[in-house]
Amino acid sequence: MLTRTRRPRVAVAAAALCMLTAVTSCSDSGSKSSSPSSTTPTTAASTASGKGHLITIKNFKFMPADLTVAPGTKITVMNKDSTTHTVTATGKKAFDTGDIAAGKTVTFTAPSAKGKYPYICTIHQYMKGSLTVG
Repeated sequence: MLTRTRRPRVAVAAAALCMLTAVTSCSDSGSKSSSPSSTTPTTAASTASGKGHLITIKNFKFMPADLTVAPGTKITVMNKDSTTHTVTATGKKAFDTGDIAAGKTVTFTAPSAKGKYPYICTIHQYMKGSLTVG
């Protein structure tokens, strides 16, 4: 009879452990990045504190579409669309974020040379923006 009593307790304990694991893994899912690109993941909070600038991708548009920064400025790109995008300079290819998956954030460094750098999403080439380094 002791064996019959232990089995339900073990099953309940195992189920509780599984639920606890599921809950804790869900609550931590947004704090890590799996981006293998050479860009550095960052948070919007560091951008808001004045350490860089933010380009948001939403509804297949870059916002702002035109951004002016100092040479060497860190620029965070946040993809709020449900599909992958890039931020890729045309012409001299001065910067390229690589693929930014839906919901992911990456950072790149503005070129050190002053000038105007048009960019596109290489996946959706009708998406255009411009980075002015001054």
